[in-house]
Amino acid sequence: MDAIVTAGGIPLPEDPLYADTKGGAKALVDVAGKPMIQWVLDALSEAKAIDNVIVVGLTDKSSATCNKPLYFIPNQGKMLDNFRAGVLKSRELDKKSKHVLFVSSDIPAIKGEMIDWAVNTAMESDDDIYYNVIPRETMEERFPESKRTYTHLKDMDVCGGDMNVARIKMVIGNNPLWERISDARKSPLKQASLIGFDTLFLLLLRKLTLEMAAEKVTRRLNITGRVIVCPYAEIGMDVDKPHQLDLLRKDLKRGGKKAVKKAKAVTKTAKKGAVKSKKVKKVAGE
Repeated sequence: MDAIVTAGGIPLPEDPLYADTKGGAKALVDVAGKPMIQWVLDALSEAKAIDNVIVVGLTDKSSATCNKPLYFIPNQGKMLDNFRAGVLKSRELDKKSKHVLFVSSDIPAIKGEMIDWAVNTAMESDDDIYYNVIPRETMEERFPESKRTYTHLKDMDVCGGDMNVARIKMVIGNNPLWERISDARKSPLKQASLIGFDTLFLLLLRKLTLEMAAEKVTRRLNITGRVIVCPYAEIGMDVDKPHQLDLLRKDLKRGGKKAVKKAKAVTKTAKKGAVKSKKVKKVAGE
């Protein structure tokens, strides 16, 4: 499977990370001695499940490297256009490929084995989209000072992962759904209309389980999909604020020893996560 690394973000003066990026690309901010994106590319180099790596938002002048075949696509302006440009490049490289892995450039703590788990777990079925969620206890055990934002469900609190799999045809097709999703990113009202106000109401009342949420959203959007309970906090530990940048700088400066130790400790838990993901699989139209 090809990996598409999204790296087009440039913090504006009002952004909390502007002082650290100084008007440059967020993906290139220094984290423990190397650009943040380089940690991600090093993990992709280790991953056995990855064939090609496509970076969208930077050029080869960034000096980013990878042991896998590496391709650069300049920033297309809009998030959706960046996604499509990356997918079109993947399709150009292999017309037979069905899915791609989207990876954010701001999750520098990930490891190759975590990427392999995400890909292999997703490919247990043939769906349109696979979305990783990290339980609150998993995130706070690994990164107790992360201060993530959680969605409060009836059966668990979760935060979203920044590494997810999608079907190629769904991304490059002329589906107005993607425009609506992109347009709704920063508007709670538009998000509510997208998933349905009935679903939003149940969510606010904490009446939705993870399985119910997956079913309602996929049916509403007329797609097939799986929500995967991910045992790796690193997949959801993105850098949005200065304290998270400092946290990861300290963590990775220690050589990632804590991360490696934790990754080995959750091998058995990862298998349990795969089982849970099967339970929450919901197909539109069933």
